[in-house]
Amino acid sequence: MRSFDLAPLYRATVGFDRIADLMDRVLTNEVAQPTYPPYNIEKTDENAYRISVAVAGFTPEDLNVEVKEGTLYIAARKSADEGERNFLHRGIATRAFERRFALADHVKVTGATHEHGMLHIDLVRETPESLKPRRIEIARPGDVQAKAIDAAAAETVEA
Repeated sequence: MRSFDLAPLYRATVGFDRIADLMDRVLTNEVAQPTYPPYNIEKTDENAYRISVAVAGFTPEDLNVEVKEGTLYIAARKSADEGERNFLHRGIATRAFERRFALADHVKVTGATHEHGMLHIDLVRETPESLKPRRIEIARPGDVQAKAIDAAAAETVEA
């Protein structure tokens, strides 16, 4: 049971719905987190990441990777074409699964590869130009007047 009430946060903020939802999801202890299949998340560059999921026994056709509403979904269903096989010991689990990863703003999936029993999903954070820091030049008072005069001169020339 969670001990925090996030209702005041919803009432006092505008545009922070994703942050509040993320906090709500993290603080909710009702649902046990699945441990199958195991996975790694690694940072491969300053703005690049890779999620590696152990999918031994699955082919690329058995796997489904999609992005919906800021969430990465990885699902697998084993096809029933295994035929009549008699296992003495079955230690490689090929049960169906679904994994979800909440993606931050501006994180895009660039590709997925399946090799050696691992599913690798590459992600990149692409910060829009409007959000990148930019240097603002500080003009001197005389420069501002000169620019205003130049702009007025340009308007009279065009007319």
